[in-house]
Amino acid sequence: MLKHEKKQYKKVVLAYSGGLDTSTIVPWLKENYGCEVVCFVADVGQERDDLDGIEDKAKASGATKCIVKDLREEFVRDYVYETFKTGAIYEGDYMLGTAIARPVIAKAMVACALEEGADAIAHGATGKGNDQVRFESAVAALAPQLDVIAPWRIWDMQSREELLAYLNERNIPCKTTLKKIYSRDANVLHISTEGGELENTWNPASENVWVWTTDPLKAPDTPETVEITVEKGVVTKVNGKDMTPFESISFLNEIGARHGVGRVDITENRLVGMKSRGCYETPGGTIIYKALRAIEQLVLDKNTRTYREHLAIDFAQLVYDGRWFTRLREIMMAAADEIAKDVNGKVVVRLYKGNIDVIQKDSPNSLFNFDFVTFGADQVYDQKDAEGFIRLYSLPSRIRALNEQQRKQ
Repeated sequence: MLKHEKKQYKKVVLAYSGGLDTSTIVPWLKENYGCEVVCFVADVGQERDDLDGIEDKAKASGATKCIVKDLREEFVRDYVYETFKTGAIYEGDYMLGTAIARPVIAKAMVACALEEGADAIAHGATGKGNDQVRFESAVAALAPQLDVIAPWRIWDMQSREELLAYLNERNIPCKTTLKKIYSRDANVLHISTEGGELENTWNPASENVWVWTTDPLKAPDTPETVEITVEKGVVTKVNGKDMTPFESISFLNEIGARHGVGRVDITENRLVGMKSRGCYETPGGTIIYKALRAIEQLVLDKNTRTYREHLAIDFAQLVYDGRWFTRLREIMMAAADEIAKDVNGKVVVRLYKGNIDVIQKDSPNSLFNFDFVTFGADQVYDQKDAEGFIRLYSLPSRIRALNEQQRKQ
């Protein structure tokens, strides 16, 4: 069952979801490494049904115990909201819902492994995906003494049928069937869907793909407005009510989903070189992103905003590529925090059939000054000053044109 020489371990901590892959990995680890298996479950706000009975399920698969860690508040506060400050969106569409969850999960799993005295950690990511890089890079940065076992890169099983047969031979229960069409990953920020008809890019995503959000065409005919209060680039209130990061994004998820907000169908470049298609639903995150950018329009000068936009591209790539636990991330985050010091204010957004429109915005740090921009009479701006500015601004073009004229003479 192993493609290379076996190594024995005393205890392995497995990133466990309770699905077919990780249910198979538990007995496979015990048989091939002679180890005790501890399942680690990270609660990052996924569907509650996925957590029901998960400890019993893990033990039924052969695990010694199953540890469930509530990371929901930490996830939103220290990872999602920090990333939102930078404006990071991968390849123009993807709000990094899966990618940004991996470092908080990996950090907690490593802590669990060290506390349990484990020799190694294991995960169910495949050799084709991004998550293997994200998990293993985090382990290398946080606990390089731990080995990492990635069964999908080692065992000779290749299909869901083989995994189900493996469990059936051992009388290990698993609710998964061969009828499963899609591969999904969910947390409080988003839910992603891959597979099925999405494997052909000419096929439109059917309604079976979308899990959280209402079809925008079937969303309410009456728009809804939401007021969002932001302090230093972080949402602190929704409709005037104080909320924690997890509470605010959960509340906005419900409102946004009702109005069909936050659907994205993207074909992206994976870190490992291939392209993949995924449909992402990020209702609350999309609303927050829009609100933060609206306040930035008021408070950031031209050069600072341009820099923040460059930072967004670089930070999105960093998160997507699994480089959270690096010195570069700390440096980039320090810049984002400095920029966010002025991102304070209130925004009112209007939600309607998949659209988000910012209809009101205000900030105590606003650089928008009526006295300067008014089309009426003013006493603060001498329009004659613009002539000298334009002559200096266009000087390189003027010199180039004069040189061309001289060469032609």
